Amino acid sequence: MSMTEAIGRIHSIEASLQQLAQGTRASTASSPASNAATAADAASFASALSSAMGTSSAGSVTSGSLASGLGSVGLNSLLPAAGSTMATAGAAAVGTSGGSVSGDAVVAAAKKYIGVPYVWGGTNPAVGMDCSGFVQRVFKDLGVELPRVVSDQMQKGTPVASLAEAKPGDLLVSYGGEHISIYLGNGKAIDAPVPGQTIQIRDAWEKYSNLTSIRRIVPAGGS
Repeated sequence: MSMTEAIGRIHSIEASLQQLAQGTRASTASSPASNAATAADAASFASALSSAMGTSSAGSVTSGSLASGLGSVGLNSLLPAAGSTMATAGAAAVGTSGGSVSGDAVVAAAKKYIGVPYVWGGTNPAVGMDCSGFVQRVFKDLGVELPRVVSDQMQKGTPVASLAEAKPGDLLVSYGGEHISIYLGNGKAIDAPVPGQTIQIRDAWEKYSNLTSIRRIVPAGGS
């Protein structure tokens, strides 16, 4: 299994658990016992995810360690079958005005957070952020409000037809809406990747087989 595939699978699991956790918190807010159970589940997931991040000597996440780590908390069913293709349904455009903010401003704001550690569920740059928390923070710095999770963020702005038409500052949504990054142009992107890593600029591994949607929140930046 390549690093790209492993990252996509981990983000898929992470996003699913975030949505489940939100529902659990809403339904058990008055129950200390339930809250304790939720905390225990979160700790178990963190441990399993750490196990899942075991790497081979070539630097790739091994499929065995991924399955073993997730299986320890009963989440191995969330792993897609080998060779499966993620859904590529496009989300309907929902207007979010960026005012006078440009895509170039988004890029500049995002680069300020290079080196901040990845923290699942994190929104505080002093502690760490996950992929959607990072995106939300960047746009908030520019006075543009975005929702907290990818599934909602991917509904904002206007759609971009293809990666060839993407401009700096656009959002790249991948793996059915389980991960999000900011496109920088020239085949580069920036994101909060996985536990143990930091926000960084990288080659845009998003491609047509895993790219779900491209969203333009503010006017396009340079090419």
